[in-house]
Amino acid sequence: MITTNSLSRRSLLGIGTAAIAVAAAPKVWAQATAPAAPSGPFSLPKRAYEAAALEPHIDATTMDIHYSRHHAAFVTGLNNAAKDHGVLATKPINELLGDITALPEAVRVAVRNAGGGHANHSMFWEIMGPGAGGAPTGDVAAAITKDLGGFDKFKTDFEAAGLRVFGSGWVFVTVDKAGKLALLSKPNQDSPLMDKHMVLMGNDVWEHAYYLKYQNRRADYLKGWWNVVNWAKVNERYAAAKAGKLTV
Repeated sequence: MITTNSLSRRSLLGIGTAAIAVAAAPKVWAQATAPAAPSGPFSLPKRAYEAAALEPHIDATTMDIHYSRHHAAFVTGLNNAAKDHGVLATKPINELLGDITALPEAVRVAVRNAGGGHANHSMFWEIMGPGAGGAPTGDVAAAITKDLGGFDKFKTDFEAAGLRVFGSGWVFVTVDKAGKLALLSKPNQDSPLMDKHMVLMGNDVWEHAYYLKYQNRRADYLKGWWNVVNWAKVNERYAAAKAGKLTV
């Protein structure tokens, strides 16, 4: 016969087992559920388009999580570091990244990771948009032909660089003040700004940027991404770089 006491014992055992399972589960959600960034010197840049605007190439759910959770987590990390180290509030992010070794040792890792992530993503949202894609235009098109062998070769080389990134990272196009372009890949959230290179454009190849839609098909994501590149914005960044005014 099943008694009330036996039911209570079974319920308690079930609760205990569930609690152990939850406690043992890996905390893979930690960054994705980060709270909104606290007030501080750094802020999440306003995106010029809605989360669904880049469908079908980048899905709305990925865009929402990527922007409002992942990027926000980097801003949170920077602002938390700035609470105890006011020096972080005295310089823009490109200057902090460009001279990390001059910062207090206690905040160098935060600036490298959170600061790099903030700079990389701020650039990323800017160079994409709805109704974009196609071939590059203007001065950027001429520079791609001159420095990177033309658009078709550039796309092939850029995608190959993105595929070679082991694990998480980015593939970038850097630009100097003379307007010369170069391809560069970086691990994690490292930024070319750390090597004193200006960033013209770049693509995020962390899995959180594409996994919900493309799963492990990074190559398909890299190919689809060209459909959302806003070449008008890339040309604006190119002009700013040649004028020495490009910051992220």
